[in-house]
Amino acid sequence: MLAPFTYQRTVSVKAAPNQGVSHGISRVFSAALVNKQFCDLLLEDPNTALNKGYLGEGFPLSKEERDLIVSIRATSLSDLAKQVSRSLSNNY
Repeated sequence: MLAPFTYQRTVSVKAAPNQGVSHGISRVFSAALVNKQFCDLLLEDPNTALNKGYLGEGFPLSKEERDLIVSIRATSLSDLAKQVSRSLSNNY
């Protein structure tokens, strides 16, 4: 019996480091993506969401990052991400 021919193409991708997004902000968005309850709380009451953390762990955010997330009024996670990204782009 012959094994099927498999063609695997190797693609090299070089990504520039994302200078505008911290580890803490990445963790906030990761938690919101995987947990609808956390996402809903983040959109409704970001201060409480950030204080509670996710799965017993807090978010390593600077005061400025925390203030930014708390100050944004977004209706969806994508809207929040756009506003955070826009603000960080203007600061760097």
